[in-house]
Amino acid sequence: MNDLQLHTVCQEAACPNMAECFASGTATFLIMGNICTRNCLYCNVEHGKPAAIDENEINHLIDAVQKMKLEYVVITSVTRDDLRDGGAHVFADCIRRLRKTVEHCKIEVLIPDFQGNPSALTKVIDVQPDVINHNMEVVKPMFTRLRPQGNYDVSLKLLKNIGPSSVVSKSGFMIGFGENRDDILRLIDDLAAVSCKRLTIGQYQQPTLKHWPVAKYYHPDEFAEFKEIAYQKGFQHVESGPLVRSSYHAAKAG
Repeated sequence: MNDLQLHTVCQEAACPNMAECFASGTATFLIMGNICTRNCLYCNVEHGKPAAIDENEINHLIDAVQKMKLEYVVITSVTRDDLRDGGAHVFADCIRRLRKTVEHCKIEVLIPDFQGNPSALTKVIDVQPDVINHNMEVVKPMFTRLRPQGNYDVSLKLLKNIGPSSVVSKSGFMIGFGENRDDILRLIDDLAAVSCKRLTIGQYQQPTLKHWPVAKYYHPDEFAEFKEIAYQKGFQHVESGPLVRSSYHAAKAG
């Protein structure tokens, strides 16, 4: 990755499943640099003023996918509120170029909220990735506190707008911030109501002492219960466990 001047969210976010995913032919690439314009209280990605878009980034991404012989690639980004479309055109270009040059590789994109811009989302839908993921991240009662520059309803509407397309919609969230069981069940209900098809639920781990503290570590049995509830609500694929992150076992969902 370093030789190709690329970032992976696996490395930037210190994901506990990095080795397992790399070994299984899956990787999550971070595009548009590694500096985010937002400052969520749980996130370990650097925030500040991002650099200009690297025009060679897509070429490096294609090289990495080919050299790693990936069968499933996840493309995500920092949030780029400094760009007019939030970077949707960069996502679209990446998908378009990958489709032309890399055969038999499924593409999932994990997108920011594009500040609720519907035309930005359309740019991504139109190039037909296999999956569009947008993480809710936290339950509604804690959303504004933990994601001060985000909006729960805007994120939910974005997922709803993916629904009518042929692209699979996906979302994920973490627990352990101080929410209660009803908060979790409501979020599952809200996602089911907008026809979200895939879901990930994981345990929040405090990256550093500067970040939001962990209020509770959930037992694996509790994760299993939430998984079963989500399936009962109509989700097609659910990953729920202490070490689950948004791209965990993404390829297994098909």
